[in-house]
Amino acid sequence: MLTNEIKADLVKKAFDARNGSYSPYSRFQVGAALLTSGGEIFLGANIENASYGATICAERTAAVKAASSGKREFIAIAVVGSQEGSTNDEMAYAYPCGICRQFLREFLPPSGDIVILVAKTPDQFLETTLNALLPHSFGPSDLDYLHRSSES
Repeated sequence: MLTNEIKADLVKKAFDARNGSYSPYSRFQVGAALLTSGGEIFLGANIENASYGATICAERTAAVKAASSGKREFIAIAVVGSQEGSTNDEMAYAYPCGICRQFLREFLPPSGDIVILVAKTPDQFLETTLNALLPHSFGPSDLDYLHRSSES
């Protein structure tokens, strides 16, 4: 069960993860804390690149760490972002981008959804779900026809 204490801990860890951001071009620092179905937490920060397309968001950094460690079901993710040097009064809610939403979709747990927490401060966060942010999504089950046709 995703308690308020666990949610608050994820948000705090996302703020900590933001310190690892490498964002010399946008100066927008993002941190994420991802909770797996096994209760493990993986942290990520955005890492920019002079070839902008090679940049990776904090959410995908955390998800790649989890998936490459063999964790393939995600329960929740907290995301925080702000301009370098901004104060809490200047922070805005930083929702996952479209690519991150699709990337997270790959790792839905049996419940079929992932809780998304976006925060301005460690004590001020909003809660939504991946399905609310990415309705009618495309995922692994949409490719089942490939397996069915190869078994014929």
